[in-house]
Amino acid sequence: MNRDDEVVAAFGDEWSRFDQSDLSQADREQAFAKYFGIFPWDRLPSASAGLDIGCGSGRWAAMVAPRVGSLICIDASPEAAKVAEQNLAHLHNCTVVVASVDSLPVAAGSMDFAYSLGVLHHVPDTQAAIRSCAETLKPGAPLLVYLYYSFENRPRWFRALWRISNVLRQTISHSPAAVRNTTCEVIASTVYWPMARAGALGSRLGAHTEGWPLSTYQHMSYYVMRTDARDRFGTRLEQRFSRAEIETMLLAAGLTDITFAEHMPYWCAVGFRAPTE
Repeated sequence: MNRDDEVVAAFGDEWSRFDQSDLSQADREQAFAKYFGIFPWDRLPSASAGLDIGCGSGRWAAMVAPRVGSLICIDASPEAAKVAEQNLAHLHNCTVVVASVDSLPVAAGSMDFAYSLGVLHHVPDTQAAIRSCAETLKPGAPLLVYLYYSFENRPRWFRALWRISNVLRQTISHSPAAVRNTTCEVIASTVYWPMARAGALGSRLGAHTEGWPLSTYQHMSYYVMRTDARDRFGTRLEQRFSRAEIETMLLAAGLTDITFAEHMPYWCAVGFRAPTE
């Protein structure tokens, strides 16, 4: 199966700990606008049916469901699916299903849209996972993905910092759960928060902080930083791709008219299932 059971278990633990109940509406809307800014809402049919692939806590589904006809939320982790069910209980057009990306529980060519954000770089074969997602779509239907970028648009010093952080991630993510969770909390308080506040101060003083490490958190809450520190350093399997590599994978999966968001977070991309001949 195209899944890593230890990674799945780690995300189940993460979403059980950070069920997003403390996420502010302002943070929720800000993140949604960044990730879904290129999504073609105007091209969806009325009463559209779609997939949230790797739904986690259901934070994206809570924003998407009121805009569509029905939404199937899929996660490989039973613990994450339980959290999503609780968070989405008030949305009667959402169904939560436990399944892996290589066994999506819908017929091929049946969905009006699909999205998978921050998930497919955590599976062993990202290309195969994208293909599985694309195969569920009707011709002309969109797929929105977010995949970690390989810092190809960053200077050498930035990439060097990432290499150091990646060594830490590999060590922390293989630690016992209690050590892993505590260490991620320490990173949130001693790295994420100070650097985010430095970015906020720099912005107020007129500095161009877009390229600063962790500057994207300068307007976000500490809860988001805690969640993302756990997400970043508590995951054993992480792959990163350049914009060109992502475009190649989307095209190989049968998607056309690829569009990328030109802002952080990198890279968000949307493509459309090619018409059948």
